[in-house]
Amino acid sequence: YDVIHICTELARSFADIGDIVRGKDLYLGKKKKKQNQNVTEGEKLEQKLKEIFKKIHDNLKDKEAKDRYKDTENYYQLREDWWEANRETVWKALTCKADDSNRYFRATCSDTKGESVASHKCRCKDENFTKETDQVPTYFDYVPQYLRWFEEWAEDL
Repeated sequence: YDVIHICTELARSFADIGDIVRGKDLYLGKKKKKQNQNVTEGEKLEQKLKEIFKKIHDNLKDKEAKDRYKDTENYYQLREDWWEANRETVWKALTCKADDSNRYFRATCSDTKGESVASHKCRCKDENFTKETDQVPTYFDYVPQYLRWFEEWAEDL
């Protein structure tokens, strides 16, 4: 992969992780035939995530939070809010081993001078271009998964 494509692939993986966390993943995975399971890998993962978000929900102390997160079956709103609060950290973790020369394919970072390219480990820099910011240079995680798939599949043509 060249210095641009790796950031695009990381952005796609980032978006997939966002879909999984928020319970919006369309791919459920394959059933494991040798174990004769009736549940797919994706369904098992989804169940585990529901258990994790149930624990988070059960530990909420604030009445406003409990009122906001009334969905106690799938925890969709809690999952959305968790993703929004943690997406920068997930992006940093995902790009931690990217090369210094890896850059995103278009200008998506914003600073006081306009748009700039995420050109250091696929990350945005501050306005002086001296240190990284927490800004994620992509919104692929908010594009519906099937549209991202169309784009990926079109590249293979």
